[in-house]
Amino acid sequence: MSQTAAKTAMKRASLLPFVFVMYSYTTGGPFGLEGQVTTSGPGMTLIYHLLLPFFWCIPVSFVSAELTTAMPVEGGFYRWSRAAFGDFWGFLAGWWNWCASFILGGVYAVMFADYMQFYFPQLKAPLAHFAVALAMIIVITFVNIVGIDAVGKVATVFGVLILAPIAVMCVWGATKWQHNPFLPLIPPGATPKQVAGVGLALGLWLYSGFEQLSTVAEEVEDPQRTFPRALAWAVPMAMATYFLPTLFSLAAVGDWHAWKDGYFSTAAFAIGGHWLGFAVNLAALITAVSLLNGTVIASTRMPFAMAEDGYLPRFLAKTHARFKTPWLAIICSACVYAALSWKSLSALIIVYSWLRVATTWMTVIAAWRLRAKDPNMKRPFRIPWGIAGVAYCVIAPLIIGAIALSASENPIGGLLSLALGPLMYPVVKFFARRAARADQAAAAIS
Repeated sequence: MSQTAAKTAMKRASLLPFVFVMYSYTTGGPFGLEGQVTTSGPGMTLIYHLLLPFFWCIPVSFVSAELTTAMPVEGGFYRWSRAAFGDFWGFLAGWWNWCASFILGGVYAVMFADYMQFYFPQLKAPLAHFAVALAMIIVITFVNIVGIDAVGKVATVFGVLILAPIAVMCVWGATKWQHNPFLPLIPPGATPKQVAGVGLALGLWLYSGFEQLSTVAEEVEDPQRTFPRALAWAVPMAMATYFLPTLFSLAAVGDWHAWKDGYFSTAAFAIGGHWLGFAVNLAALITAVSLLNGTVIASTRMPFAMAEDGYLPRFLAKTHARFKTPWLAIICSACVYAALSWKSLSALIIVYSWLRVATTWMTVIAAWRLRAKDPNMKRPFRIPWGIAGVAYCVIAPLIIGAIALSASENPIGGLLSLALGPLMYPVVKFFARRAARADQAAAAIS
């Protein structure tokens, strides 16, 4: 069967399952934002979740919708950046994204171990905490090597299991409203840098990833229509998922000093008793599994594609003889996830924010560049409001990203992770040229 025929025969995701695939990958639930409340303050946390999407995920979603409908290819934003700026910047987009996925893998493993402490308090010991995170990584790695059928159906089931107890907590919390959730606006004595640093970094993480599913555009039914419509559902779902549980938990419980990683289970217990706490914690565990699974699916195809293009070692492009998955790319990524799962959630997110901001900046600027470079490109979906809309989609992420990075309390890790990309480019180009010469020599002999 030809490649074209194989793609035609592929069972593609329809709108509803793809909405939940996107939701599961980008959001999954409110879990992970708890540290934002204590570092930025309850009031600023809620304000962030009301305003930040208009500077980050909404403009990025418009860009993703336009470029996915114009270039619905495997690799998504990596291919867009190459088309807009050439090989070097295309490599950086792919490399930075792959490095960011390392951070995400560690984050979701840590989140899973954090919420397991609700059932097993002894997991607070560092070694036990790491063992649980490592076990999760091993299981998800194995599942991804084997391959997953009907991902959309699984994501839909996960979405229902996550959202149902969260909705109950919100309704029940509203009936127990006794505190002003916006007070205090910021923690007493906190500096502006403290309020903006971790808070914005967490916010950018929470509202990132809406361009990432462009890497599987060829596996979606009618991507020119489905991708924009999925974004129109997934973005408001994300905003409601973060804002409403935080609002009602603060209003009902009010103990903002106690918010830390894993606190939503405690809030649910205070609002509805043990059974609700159990259900919300189970939802958090499902969220962590779903997010890590989605990260592995989306991100490990990036080094696979880059290896095919000659940017990374050829062995990363090898597929499993039986399952046809990029098993070596998956295992290499999983090893880095495991190494990073020693870190705390907030420490990982600060480094991730640098990589994510850089990749997102390149994605939105690519939309502007391709408008100028190829104005006649067919764009079934266009960013609304003409030139003003394009300017908004580029400038808003540039501004909020710059504010978040300038407020970072520990920029060294992020800067080093960015600098590694340009340093790696001549190395991979050298090996790519050597591999190409070897291929030419082998072809000449044969």
